[in-house]
Amino acid sequence: VQLVESGGGSVQVGGSLRLSCVASGLVFEDYAIGWFRQAPGEEREGLACIDNSDGQTYYANSIRGRSTITSDSALNTVYLELDRVERGDAAVYTCAAVPSLHTSIISWDFEADVDYTDWGQGTQVTVSS
Repeated sequence: VQLVESGGGSVQVGGSLRLSCVASGLVFEDYAIGWFRQAPGEEREGLACIDNSDGQTYYANSIRGRSTITSDSALNTVYLELDRVERGDAAVYTCAAVPSLHTSIISWDFEADVDYTDWGQGTQVTVSS
């Protein structure tokens, strides 16, 4: 499984960003793909996830209401859009994948990095005023 992120860069406060995660080496519809971020000195934070087997989406409270996670099965790509960007959104954003079978386990937590099996390298997002 390979995950490649893109779309990072510099964004102004109040602006929007759209990150992409292209997945290969897997059956896209059999996987859930999530987004995480990590700022310097902070723990990795789970943000959102989409289960491509049924389209169910999950959002962390920190970005709920100003974010959208979508999936394009024709391109094997998951997108994370974040609006009304804040300074606190500056971080390395990474996507991760897990077989959808795992998401039916009652203890599975989309915000827990240990609940994912494959990871991308990340894309840096900086926020300027």
